Amino acid sequence: MSSTPYAEVIGDPIAQSKSPLIHNFWLDALGLAGDYRRAHIKADALAAFIDQRRTDPDWRGCNVTIPHKVAVMDLVDDPGNIRGTIGAMNTIVRQRDGSVIGTNTDAAGFYAPLAEIDLSGAPVIVVGAGGAARAVLFALARAGVGHVTILNRSPLKAMGLLATFGLKGEVLGLEAQLPPAALLVNSSSLGMTGQPPLDLDLSALPDDAIVYDLVYAPLQTGLLKAAAARGLDTVDGLDMLIGQAALAFELFFGAAPPEGRDEELRALLTA
Repeated sequence: MSSTPYAEVIGDPIAQSKSPLIHNFWLDALGLAGDYRRAHIKADALAAFIDQRRTDPDWRGCNVTIPHKVAVMDLVDDPGNIRGTIGAMNTIVRQRDGSVIGTNTDAAGFYAPLAEIDLSGAPVIVVGAGGAARAVLFALARAGVGHVTILNRSPLKAMGLLATFGLKGEVLGLEAQLPPAALLVNSSSLGMTGQPPLDLDLSALPDDAIVYDLVYAPLQTGLLKAAAARGLDTVDGLDMLIGQAALAFELFFGAAPPEGRDEELRALLTA
């Protein structure tokens, strides 16, 4: 009897994840046998989940979302030294020999919409200091940005991230007045459906600033609405979601996503 390869996304909560829509759209478009699911995994069940899945030959791997991106590093192999660079994993892949390795497609997915913009020396603001922030700061460090302001509830954790990625900057509380910046990124869950709002005064941002919100449920967050009201350029969470998913899809299913179908996919995700 033939078996069907599958991958999944894990997190707590997980109902909001649009990853199954993306991966199954691509599988259908390419005519590939396979499935992509979501699994609600709480922190105390993470180790048992990885142990169980590693023995399943049909399991190709999983994407990892809040709050497991750091904890999962202790449970899988790390040949690319993700722990020593980004410090968070969002993609776990089962190899043919049964070993399970972790990597990170968030950094490249995040940076893709900004690739044509020169951010060298530019001041940036990042909200949050979790696993997604690690990928964002890794990418921004590679882009050679200037002064970085992190807004976070825990100053100590955020200061550690600046040091980790060799960035010069400061840490402020979430209520602080924003400094001028070329780019503002929300890497936190604030503004997500079911989470507290992210209310920031954007008046200090210059007219050519970009506001980028990694939250995609809702797609038009309060932050993006405020930015649009000021006439600022915005990037929504679907850009990063689709970008990181494309890299993970190839790792899971051995094929690149179909070309020329992004508008169709975005329409599906926003329906």
